[in-house]
Amino acid sequence: MSKGVFITGASSGIGRALALEMGRRGYRLALAARRMEALEEIRETILADTPRAEVSVRKLDVTDFDDVYAAFQEMVGAIGGIDIVVANAGVALGERIGRGDFDKVRKTIDVNLTGAIATLDAAAAYFLAQGKGHLVGISTVVAWRGMPKSSVYCASKAGLAVYMEAMRAELYRKNIDVTVLYPGYIDTPLNDMLPSRPFLIDVQKGAAIIARLIEKRAKSSTVPVFPWNIIGRILKILPTRIIARM
Repeated sequence: MSKGVFITGASSGIGRALALEMGRRGYRLALAARRMEALEEIRETILADTPRAEVSVRKLDVTDFDDVYAAFQEMVGAIGGIDIVVANAGVALGERIGRGDFDKVRKTIDVNLTGAIATLDAAAAYFLAQGKGHLVGISTVVAWRGMPKSSVYCASKAGLAVYMEAMRAELYRKNIDVTVLYPGYIDTPLNDMLPSRPFLIDVQKGAAIIARLIEKRAKSSTVPVFPWNIIGRILKILPTRIIARM
């Protein structure tokens, strides 16, 4: 029997492209996002691309934390079990320090950190009962160094990465894999307004790399591996005067 994968934020960007990629690879798909009409469109696109694919969709706002748990259980039944969970839902709102943008701050943390934790926690409970599973979280290379004009985005994704490191330790020898991925610039609506996107790759290539890393059960990796595995380490040691100009 093929494996079941649950993906949040599946209506656009990396989530949408990953759903298409995993469908082509024969996975049973449970897709969740806030926009039901976009989910219906991606389901139709997947079935046109891969007619034998099994796809279930469910409207979900990951900031409705109680509904995250309900949605996960519904999707378990809808596709006959889940083996992999990808906590991908995320926002980048461009909040600025000292500008009174606290609504953006709260939303960014609620979606990127608390919503992702709720998703992974619901999955972990199921995987512990099942005796196996694979938890995947989408962080970012800028989680390694706080960047100007993206302070809370960076902090939320860094928090997710540290949480998942703790998960890996707490679930050690429980037959549950934990993968933290750190994408560089992948061409999605999340970043297409930025004036500079170095080493940009298209979203289909990014999704294919992510799928390969999931199948390898990588513990952590940048996406793509090169050059971001080197750049990420450089970011950590760059002087603040250089970071301030970015």
